[in-house]
Amino acid sequence: MPFNIIRADITKVSADAIINAANESLLGGGGVDGAIHRAAGPGLLEECRTLGGCRTGEAKATKGYNLDSKFVIHTVGPIWRGGRNGEESLLRSCYRNSFELAVKLGCESVAFPLISAGVYGYPLREAISIATDEAKKFLNENDIEITMVVFDRSSFDISAERFTDIRRYIDDAYAEEQKRADGRRTAFSNRAAAAAPSALRRENKLFAGRLKASESVCMSENVCDDLSAADMFAERDESFSQALLRMIDERGMTDAQTYKLANIDRKLFSKIRGDTHYKPKKQTAVAFAVALKLDLPETEKFLAKAGYALSNSLDFDLIIKYHIAHGIYDIFVINEALFRFDQTLLGQN
Repeated sequence: MPFNIIRADITKVSADAIINAANESLLGGGGVDGAIHRAAGPGLLEECRTLGGCRTGEAKATKGYNLDSKFVIHTVGPIWRGGRNGEESLLRSCYRNSFELAVKLGCESVAFPLISAGVYGYPLREAISIATDEAKKFLNENDIEITMVVFDRSSFDISAERFTDIRRYIDDAYAEEQKRADGRRTAFSNRAAAAAPSALRRENKLFAGRLKASESVCMSENVCDDLSAADMFAERDESFSQALLRMIDERGMTDAQTYKLANIDRKLFSKIRGDTHYKPKKQTAVAFAVALKLDLPETEKFLAKAGYALSNSLDFDLIIKYHIAHGIYDIFVINEALFRFDQTLLGQN
């Protein structure tokens, strides 16, 4: 199942389990911890009192009570002390232990906030990198939907250098597209001004004559009748589904490798495999292009089989083109950029 990033209040997220950024007492506190306790109701605190606390890096579960989740998985993140006191190892343990516990509880979906990135002071960029890395590793071996819940835009960011580079790439593409559009308008205006009325009349008369002759041929020789639907469909190129399966085989990839690299749900992939004429969403088609590591010309040809193209007038398309042009095929990295620019994610439900 895919990895998602959403902006939401985690206390209102519907999932089999939500992860709580707790303190070692498990008795509630500030920030996300306090919000989850308030939303769950007093039953959560009563059960937490029976757990005997929780050590940093570990995880324990309770029922969800008034939350829209069956379980709350409490994990204690490290306090940032400069990065030389095992903070990274402990933070990774938080995610691994929480995800493993979710699977043991039979959960099919789990949502989490960024652990330690608030009052515990863990640097935001590093906290995001660790969270996505651990989610990616876990999804390679497990079939569960994992969602990162970000409360607001200030709680999520990509590196300033990459943001600036993508922003410049988008701006340059827009400027080039505008320049071409201006050139087309100027050329059209010049041609229109140069055409004399008499010349236009002659051209229209000639066109009408050709159209009439064409109709005569079609009626007299039954040419139109000969172009049957069967003839046209016989000339049809391979479908998106056929092209996808062919390229998977050509690259020696397995189905599981492909849909996981594409951040696509296994059930959706099964639908595509089972239906030769399946029409995917554009984000799905792009996700498979990324998983197959197609270059830009290959991507354009592949998307065309599903009726799509990448333009220079849409932020989503340009962000995809930027990453492919730079040889960046990690869908988690691409999705971070898409999320930062408020675009639909690849594989997003």
